[in-house]
This record gives sequence, C-alpha cells and structure tokens, in this order.
Amino acid sequence: MKKVNHLIIIMLAVGVFGIITTEMSIVGVLPQITQKFGVSTAQAGLLVSIFALVVAISGPFLLLLVSGINRKTLLLTAISIFAISNMIYAYTTQFEVMLIFRILPAALHPLFFSIALVTAAKLVPSEKSGQAVTKVFTGITVGFALGVPLTSYLAEQFSLEIAFLFGAFVNALAFIGLMILLPSMPVEKKMSFGKQIRILRKSALWLNIAIVTFLFAAMFSVYSYFAEYLAKVTAMNSSLISIMLFIFGVTMILGNQLFGVFLQKSIVNTVIFFPILYSVVYLLVYYLGSYLVPMIIMVFIWGIVHSGGLIVGQTLLISEAKEAPEFGNSLFVSFSNLGITLGTSIGGWFISQLGIHQLIWSGFTFTLLSFILIIIRLKFSNSRNQVSLSS
Repeated sequence: MKKVNHLIIIMLAVGVFGIITTEMSIVGVLPQITQKFGVSTAQAGLLVSIFALVVAISGPFLLLLVSGINRKTLLLTAISIFAISNMIYAYTTQFEVMLIFRILPAALHPLFFSIALVTAAKLVPSEKSGQAVTKVFTGITVGFALGVPLTSYLAEQFSLEIAFLFGAFVNALAFIGLMILLPSMPVEKKMSFGKQIRILRKSALWLNIAIVTFLFAAMFSVYSYFAEYLAKVTAMNSSLISIMLFIFGVTMILGNQLFGVFLQKSIVNTVIFFPILYSVVYLLVYYLGSYLVPMIIMVFIWGIVHSGGLIVGQTLLISEAKEAPEFGNSLFVSFSNLGITLGTSIGGWFISQLGIHQLIWSGFTFTLLSFILIIIRLKFSNSRNQVSLSS
C-alpha cells in the first residue's frame, strides 16, 4: 500500500461515524421506542446498557479469535451487520428482536474500530500515522455532533423507521466504499494468541489501562447527565439544550484535531495536561453553572476538551501495545466502555445522594485519580529508564 488513497481513510471514518450513530442514537429516541414496543423506560434502557456491556466484554477475545482472517473481510462483515441491524430496528415489531440486534453489532464494534485504526496508520508513512488515526477518530466526534441529533430529529419530525434507515444508509455507504476502495488485506504473518496476550504481562500496560478507565469515567460521569445539568442548574429550556448538545458535538470536531496536533508534538505533555485542563473545566462549570451566558461559553470549551480524551486515551494505551496494535485497540475500546459505565453509575449516585449541582465533583474526583495514576506511570517509566510514555 505504497500509494495512499485518502478516500479509504475517509470511508473508515464514515464507518466509525455509522457505528457511533448506531450505538449512541438510541438515547435520543427512547421515548419513541417505549411507545412503539409498549415497554417501560427501564426496559428500553436495556438497548443502551447491553450494548456497552457487550462491547466491554467481547472486544479483546473476539479479536484474538479472528486474528488470522483477512482484515478487509472483517471490516466489511462488521459494518454490514451494523447496516442490517439498523434495518431490523426500523421494521421489527418485537422488542426482543431489536434487543438481539443490539447484541450482535456490539460484539463487532471493537473489531471494526480496532482494525480501522491500525489500517489507517498502515496506509500512510509512519510519521503521518497519528494524523491518519486522528482522521478516523473524527468519525466519532461527527457521530456525536451530527449523527445522534440528526437521528433524534428524524424520529421526531418523520418517524422512528426513517431515523433508523438513516443509520442503515450511513453504514451501507461505508460498506460500499470500503468494498470498492480497500485492497485485500490478508494476514501475511498471523500473530499467535500467546504473543498477543503476552502484552498483558506488562505492568505499564495495566497502568495505562487504569488511566484510560478513569479518564473515561471522568468524562462521562458528567457528560451522561449533560442535558439534566443544563436544565436544572442553568435553567435552560429544551430547545436551548438541543442547541447546546449540537454545539458540544461540533466543537468536539475542533478539539479532536487540536489534540491530535498536541499529541504529535508530545505525548507525555498532552497526557499530563489533559486531566488538569478537564479539572479546570469542571470547576468553571460548577461555579458558573447557574449563569446562562457564561455556561453557553463553557459548552464550547467543554466540547473541545472532552473530545481530547478519546484520542489521548487511545494513544496512551496503544503506546504499550505496539507489539499487538489491533489487540491493544480492542483493549482501549473495552476499558473505555468500562470507564463510561463506571462514570455514569457513580455520577448517578452523586445526583441521587447530593443533587445535580454536586455531580461535577464526581467528574472532578475521577480526573484527580487519573492524574495521580499518570504521575505514578511516569515515575514507573523513569525507574525503568524509559524516556517517555510512547517508548
């Protein structure tokens, strides 16, 4: 693959966009789902929780099982299941069927994501691999910025079926693009299970995994309740909150590019700087929370910083999994989802016990814990005469 076809990287980003839209858009259409299937909100919520749980559990193990299969075949299989699942969502009348077709794509989510990141890095010269990975990550931020609100809008203005058909269309587009543009990618030298699993013996890797888990807990312990915070603390109406959600997502695109540049310059400095910056954001959100105009400004800043955690976390974890990059990326997907689950649960406890305004201290605590672990990680590197986290 000496000649770089940038359309392939774009199609990989489109695939990630379709996957994120499929995963997260359910949150915005839960009321329509409860009405369509005649289930409770708690039951409908299983469509969200079971997806995250399957992603967290399945990723590394499934990737090990398919380590000898052509990478193009795996990418096309995964994205096709997402397209089919959205079609099922659109037309099924059985809630149980929809639940099953949340489990299937969730199992393949880490597969597509992990292989897509490694493929993008291999398509370009090594010095530009970080930029290629950042472009694929753009699919995530655009999914938050456009995919999720657009799905909700289509369901509200037209129908639930149209909303899910949009998801099917995006995933089908990625399938067609990759089928045409991506060359066959047979595994020239299959990496043994033992060699891949061997990276789990590295103490530094487990420190990085803990950091990633706490970073995502810090980010999503508050973000998961973003709308409720703005409604109850800032007293925004639903229309303004919708605009804030859109702005948050759009600024994530800018933040993704910005942190990509930071990481190219220095992984160590960026990793140290990120939790400090997020802590400052949380303090400002807490003390400015009841003021409308300052909070609108903070949403812009918050979105930019929030997106940094995605690429910072991936870069940090893969820095200790270079011997098995696909397996390393699957670990990132799994433990970031574990962090999301942890953060959302603890954030909910803060709300129930202390009130919505005190929710911010949940995120602040996790940023502090992640920063402490980063310092420990750096001291561990120094003790082993390692120059940096990326060494």
